[in-house]
Amino acid sequence: MTTTASAQTDAQPAVTVLGLGEMGFALASAFLDGGHPTTVWNRTPEKADALVARGAQRATTVRDAVAAGSLVVVSVKGNATARALLESSGDALAGRAVLNLTDGTSAEVRAVADWAGRQGAQYLHGQIMTIAPAVGGAESVVFYGGSDAVYDRFQPTLRLIGGRGALIAADAGIPALYGMAVHDTMWGALNGFLHAAALLSSEGIEVKRFLDDAAPSLSALLAFLPMTADEVDRGAYATEYGALQHHRPSLEDLVRESEARNIDAAFPGYTLGLVNKAVEEGHAKDSYARLVEHFRKR
Repeated sequence: MTTTASAQTDAQPAVTVLGLGEMGFALASAFLDGGHPTTVWNRTPEKADALVARGAQRATTVRDAVAAGSLVVVSVKGNATARALLESSGDALAGRAVLNLTDGTSAEVRAVADWAGRQGAQYLHGQIMTIAPAVGGAESVVFYGGSDAVYDRFQPTLRLIGGRGALIAADAGIPALYGMAVHDTMWGALNGFLHAAALLSSEGIEVKRFLDDAAPSLSALLAFLPMTADEVDRGAYATEYGALQHHRPSLEDLVRESEARNIDAAFPGYTLGLVNKAVEEGHAKDSYARLVEHFRKR
């Protein structure tokens, strides 16, 4: 397979996708649907059959795949694998734009970014905040970090991945942190909700009915996040209302209620332990945001 000049100059730039797992397949489909010449490579070649039937080109080697695209998109398991694949392309990587959509830590992402830059490639990292079926949706969020030149040049192409994509930093590692922060918040909220659901179900209360009745209260919780974020950013936690000392009795009630109903009390018990420790350290009149200091190792 050879690279044509049109792959570098067309309004619909040629795109290569390395990795055709669930997400990689969805990405390649989105590029094809958007009218881009699309080359695909996967360790198991048969995974490309359906895409080839729709017009994609199947590369037999990573080097051929990289050489075929102006934008090289990587979607594999782990940044060690991503780097190994890119390394196998040799000097074909020089002058290419690389979009790495592989999950990993911020340090792992930065290491691939640094290495790719030394090979003469322009590098952009993306963190996709949706599942594969929603790739390309108008409301699908993608956090990007790295080369603003790549982001600006390929914006129409990137919109095919998600309509709510945004370049948030020149540091390629920041999108990974953004993604983890969203998931961290999600898992905490879901665990709290599922613990509450177990509590309600033990009384025979339909959880859906609870959501209907408690909707205003639950919606109000989101309104507290900007204020909490501001307190964390400023490191100022003193508050007139809703201080930690007022959280403690309700947490104690929740723990006792859970234990009485044979519901695992470890989740609220952990929170109660955080509040108790902060109060004992003299922060009884601080806001809940004070607990961020517990998570910061000293």
